[in-house]
Amino acid sequence: MNRNLFIALLIIFNIAIDQISKVWVRASIELGEVIEIVGGKFILTNVYNEGAFLGMGSDMSPILKTIFLSILPMLVLAYVIYYIVKTKELDRLSLIAFCCIIGGGIANVFDRIVYGKVTDFFFIDLGGVFKTGIFNVADLSVTTGMIM
Repeated sequence: MNRNLFIALLIIFNIAIDQISKVWVRASIELGEVIEIVGGKFILTNVYNEGAFLGMGSDMSPILKTIFLSILPMLVLAYVIYYIVKTKELDRLSLIAFCCIIGGGIANVFDRIVYGKVTDFFFIDLGGVFKTGIFNVADLSVTTGMIM
């Protein structure tokens, strides 16, 4: 497959899975509702995040939110797209990792621009061993890409 087509399809796949999941959550789960999937260990809910990771920046002024949560991330994502398209020596794992980061980033920036906030809905609590904040598929894509 053409390398640039592979990049585009992987980014689009990450965006699509995230947006489909958010549409489903907004349509199926009431705001603030909690649905226990595996006891209290894995929970689905519907919350809006007006900030960045774990709500950071949610108390910023609208101008600062626009700059730091929309414009700056778009510039960084555009540069990373440029970088992976131009850097032909990236191995496949690195390319996939960057595409996950870009797709997740674009999906959350899209939400901030269109809705003014991001829909989050997953929560994991493994009883003191591991506990997350409430997150979404885009956050999972970005985290997976970072780990890769």
